[in-house]
Amino acid sequence: MIRICMAGARGRMGRRILEMAAAAEGFAVGGAFDLTEHAGEVMRLGDGGAEAVLASSASEALANADALIDFSVAEACVDNVRAAAEQGKPAVVGTTGLSDEQLQALKDLSRRIALVHAPNMSVGVNLLFKLTAEVAQRLGLDYNVEITEIHHNQKKDSPSGTAARLAECAAEVLGLNYGQDVVHGRHGMPGARPRREIGMHALRGGDVAGEHTVSFIGQGERVELTHKAHSRDNFAQGALRAAQFAAGAAPGLYDMQDVLGLR
Repeated sequence: MIRICMAGARGRMGRRILEMAAAAEGFAVGGAFDLTEHAGEVMRLGDGGAEAVLASSASEALANADALIDFSVAEACVDNVRAAAEQGKPAVVGTTGLSDEQLQALKDLSRRIALVHAPNMSVGVNLLFKLTAEVAQRLGLDYNVEITEIHHNQKKDSPSGTAARLAECAAEVLGLNYGQDVVHGRHGMPGARPRREIGMHALRGGDVAGEHTVSFIGQGERVELTHKAHSRDNFAQGALRAAQFAAGAAPGLYDMQDVLGLR
């Protein structure tokens, strides 16, 4: 039995992970927290009668848990994982929009605990990461890479962490650099498209759970890889699977490729 502690419990993903953990065999809810102003609030988890009382801090919420799952915000994520490390408990991080400094802090903390960090926990999306790298390597720079992502109108970061990772997967095998060679949208008179470039385009609207397309556009043909999320359940299931993996792993930094055995 793995008792999870949910950071960002009141968010869309946080609530769904809690509901699925409460209903899944082999899992239980050990703790949950969100902004301190919500401490003491009771969350009812589905129709089975399960509930969670929001703690006032990460340390308090972790006391009766075996692993942290963090889907909070970039500003809080590192402190939440640090609280888990102080108690010697593994962590799963799905929070996106992290800065280079915050990513380095997570890497440092992974020397003390098992830490699974992935911008997307979906099995299908992680297969998409692998396929994107393989197709980019086969086609090379003769095919222009363009990435389009669509999310609901409440999403705060852009591009999505998943889209950024897809660009990284392509860039790594094409000899490109994400910071220098990824162009976020186009306007005005940018001129002819450079050969060494990856285009990134973010759409926002309605209640779209998530859709990502990687287009490889050559002369006379186009290859497209697309993943469409019908609900958040696949992300939540992946997060629970990652927590199960982390609970039995040695200290270190992992991602869903490790969890799913895709390396």
